[in-house]
Amino acid sequence: MKALILIDLQNDFLPGGMVEVPYGNEVIPVANRLMEAFDLVVAVRDWHPGNHGCFAANHLWRRPGQKIELGGVEQLLWPIHCVQNSFGAEMAIGLQEEKIHRHFFKGTDPEVDSYSGFFDNAHQADTGLAGFLHEKGVEELYLLGVPLEFGVKYTALDALALGFRTWIIEDGCKPQSAEGDDLMAELREQGANLIPSILLLPNAG
Repeated sequence: MKALILIDLQNDFLPGGMVEVPYGNEVIPVANRLMEAFDLVVAVRDWHPGNHGCFAANHLWRRPGQKIELGGVEQLLWPIHCVQNSFGAEMAIGLQEEKIHRHFFKGTDPEVDSYSGFFDNAHQADTGLAGFLHEKGVEELYLLGVPLEFGVKYTALDALALGFRTWIIEDGCKPQSAEGDDLMAELREQGANLIPSILLLPNAG
């Protein structure tokens, strides 16, 4: 069985949001079209408490972009974003959310961040996503979302480590920086497959 995994398609990651991804809004229509082609659609979401240690504002004399240690691993500090029950944490405007079968929340522990949809950054706790997918008999994952450098990359690496055949939807992912092509090549070297969304639509070919 195949599943479509939507990663961090939340207001704060789109243009105008607190950690906006340039052109991230272009991913939304791609997601809406593809959800029709999958029997199982899952969303993973940042869901931070306001006191989360990844927020620069919660550390004296710190600013976004600096690094500290959090949860035993190196932590990049961020602007406050995707705070639980805030507008920024809501699914992106225009996304056909009713087609999503299940939501999984990450970054809920203020003592450790979570880029991957599967585990926190210290790999000490999991979101329940892997167990859910195994329970459903899923063997192939198709990843779509933002930012490519964080949510998509680390979800893909964990998916590969867990034994899932993993596809990255090329036009369904956007990076925060200009490193998109290099990141795609890196993920391919790690074992991920790259595919354009058009090949996944029912009338493809």
